[in-house]
Amino acid sequence: MTAEAPDDTRTRILRAALDLFAEHGYQRTPLRQIAERLRLTKAAILYHFPTKEHLLTALIEPMVADFEALLDAAEEGPAERARWTVLEGWVDIILGHRRPLGMLFHDIALVGRGDTYHRLIRIAMRANDLIAGPDAGRRERVRAVQAVAACSDPVVFFVDVPDAVLRADMLDGVRRLLGDPTGSGSDQAGGAGTAGGSDQVGGAGTAGGASTRTAATSGGTGTAADGGAGTPAAGGAARGRRRPGRPRAMSPEQVEAARRMHAGGDHSADEIAAALGVSRATVYRHLDPAAAK
Repeated sequence: MTAEAPDDTRTRILRAALDLFAEHGYQRTPLRQIAERLRLTKAAILYHFPTKEHLLTALIEPMVADFEALLDAAEEGPAERARWTVLEGWVDIILGHRRPLGMLFHDIALVGRGDTYHRLIRIAMRANDLIAGPDAGRRERVRAVQAVAACSDPVVFFVDVPDAVLRADMLDGVRRLLGDPTGSGSDQAGGAGTAGGSDQVGGAGTAGGASTRTAATSGGTGTAADGGAGTPAAGGAARGRRRPGRPRAMSPEQVEAARRMHAGGDHSADEIAAALGVSRATVYRHLDPAAAK
């Protein structure tokens, strides 16, 4: 019989901790309960995580690493695209770590004043600076702080809304807040948020995950990720049309998201296509014939 690898035990502990914290809350979940769920001794838990706070820190580490990678990419990229690289990437990371973030929403302040806490503070300050832009005044800096909240908080409060729909709504809201309906400077073509990674625990960060995904767009100044900001381009060509490489079919989850977005009445077919990364014709094929008229 092969002995269990230490890293596998660590991952099992993190997954059990995530489940129990979600069920009972961080404060009301003792290490003993985690050990009992895994049929381990408390000493075995302490071998990997000397304190419960170490568990909490490990659960948010992948998200923290993704934020740092996103900001590095935004700082190294074209200055005119930095704002929307951060905003769209922020939404993707938040959605990619949706479950741990929702569970830890009220407990993340318990990370203490150690290295992770200071990293989170630096992440917030860097994001605010990049969103506000150079030589920003007080009002621009206030808007930058509000924009980060608009790209974060809805994930916690709208837990039943599919990623694609929530992604489109959050980016639409932040564009309205910033008075930038086309997301100027952004050529990013996002899909339905970051698939996979939503239950990451204890693994390596995704180096920005889908946050730094870009697609070459012909003359594209509108984003294919906003799901609510694309406007007809000059000459009447609608944004959000299929570009080479986009999938011709939609998954069942995307079909459901498209129908919910259309039923809500706030998104056009072009905007739904842009949010889901498919053509407008593909969207129409999956909408209810009566509703699509």
